[in-house]
Amino acid sequence: MLTNRPLIAIVDDDEAILRALRRLLRACGLQAETFASGRAFLDMLPRQVPACVLLDVQMPGLDGWEVQAELATSGWRVPVIFITAHEDAAAQERAMSTGVVAFLHKPFTDQCLLEAIDAAVRRGPADGGTV
Repeated sequence: MLTNRPLIAIVDDDEAILRALRRLLRACGLQAETFASGRAFLDMLPRQVPACVLLDVQMPGLDGWEVQAELATSGWRVPVIFITAHEDAAAQERAMSTGVVAFLHKPFTDQCLLEAIDAAVRRGPADGGTV
């Protein structure tokens, strides 16, 4: 897969999902940092910019859509992979029209997730994160 160790941010309000994804990514040689809310993730950005973010669509507080909008408004060019437990063709179409790398339905396979992360990291901003 990838030779360097990019940081992947995982944003989800489900602690079990956070643990499982962090464990998987670390086992694959990736750095992974978890956030239980969109606000916690956004607050981290000035200190560290991830290579991509796995972003749950539906969360209390700031949902995935709001986090993605704030990333764009603030100039943070972090590739987004949306993850969701809800089958919603309209949401998937909306997400893909905004330039996300992937829209994955839980449960997704490890291979599917890792391929999406690889694509996101390869697409990532060359300047390290901001416009």
